[in-house]
Amino acid sequence: MTDTLVRPVTAQPRFEAARAASRVLATATSAQKDAALHAIADAVAGSADRVLPANELDLAAARTSGLSAGLQDRLILTADRLAALADAVREIARLTDPVGQVLRGSTLPNGLHLTQQRVPFGVVGAIYEARPNVTVDITALALKSGNAVVLRGGSAAEQTNRALIQVITDAIRSTGLPADAVQTVDDFGRDGARQLMQARGLVDVLVPRGSAGLIETVVRESTVPVIETGAGVVHVFLDAAADTTMAVDIVLNAKTQRVSVCNALETLLIHRGAADRLLPPVLAALVEAGVTIHGDATVCAAFPAAVPATEQDWAAEYYSLDLAVAVVDDLDAALTHIDRWSTHHTESIVTNDLTAAERFLAEVDSAVVMVNASTRFTDGGEFGFGAEVGISTQKLHARGPMGLAELTSTKWLVRGSGQVRH
Repeated sequence: MTDTLVRPVTAQPRFEAARAASRVLATATSAQKDAALHAIADAVAGSADRVLPANELDLAAARTSGLSAGLQDRLILTADRLAALADAVREIARLTDPVGQVLRGSTLPNGLHLTQQRVPFGVVGAIYEARPNVTVDITALALKSGNAVVLRGGSAAEQTNRALIQVITDAIRSTGLPADAVQTVDDFGRDGARQLMQARGLVDVLVPRGSAGLIETVVRESTVPVIETGAGVVHVFLDAAADTTMAVDIVLNAKTQRVSVCNALETLLIHRGAADRLLPPVLAALVEAGVTIHGDATVCAAFPAAVPATEQDWAAEYYSLDLAVAVVDDLDAALTHIDRWSTHHTESIVTNDLTAAERFLAEVDSAVVMVNASTRFTDGGEFGFGAEVGISTQKLHARGPMGLAELTSTKWLVRGSGQVRH
């Protein structure tokens, strides 16, 4: 379906249906929600005959339209990827239900008893592009945390998302919970995103996932509160005290294990004092894996096959087998470079110097900061959340991979025995 076809005019009834469903979910028991999740997992695992043909239609359109290789990789579903999505949903069902958790409480001198506990947001909106896995992940996390969800998955994955949402809503309906808990505005085209961004009062919070341009648009135009998930200009710094084998392994994994994701390495920084030792084996491993090196003057001098880096390279989120590489004078220079160019997603240092490691952890202002580990670990599933809503790079409410707790707010319960204020 394309935006040239006749589409519905208003998504208001769907927002209202999601709001009504959210009131049911807010009081659903953990057992009820888990039953729905297991039904979804089983349905997704057995949905290949329904979902994969739809996915192939989207992939054919993507190839025709020239969608980038990185986005095409995110768009692809296979039987194995469906099985992995189902496993992630089952893992979410096994997690502790955050709703009703008591965060703190006290009894005042006048006898009033106060309790602060977690409650669902209500209706969560999500705008994303070419990522059908997000349809399943966000739905499962929303249901487990007692929220209804409204999805705008973008035109690139419209056929796939339509099939997945039908599979999901059929599964929810079979357990007795309201199928209206999952809504889509994809059939409204681009206007669906606009209506979702303007649905303040019906949608409680909006999470964008995608390119920097998409996220900036949502943040700028939305009247619904936004939890900003950021682009991933991700850095690894190889310190003077970095172990050579560890450096090669971490850099290669961070860059090449999967290039189309936001936690993939985009800029590599190398301490000048270790450049002669580290540059040859690290760059050789990268080039053997098919990576194109965009290097500064020092890198290009040592490795003539490198492409001279421009200012744009330090800001690039490539989503491809391209990597910006610079040699910096010391840890201070690395910190300065990261502070200027980072999107505050994930940064890692490779070092055996404890002082350097602790400085890096303390001074880098990103959602996730690592020592001697691949940046590919910044992920809700890897962090034990089952899946993730997104990776928040803002500082309000949530930061880093967002799981169940990040889809809740709190409210205060006050129990009295007739007290009045004097």
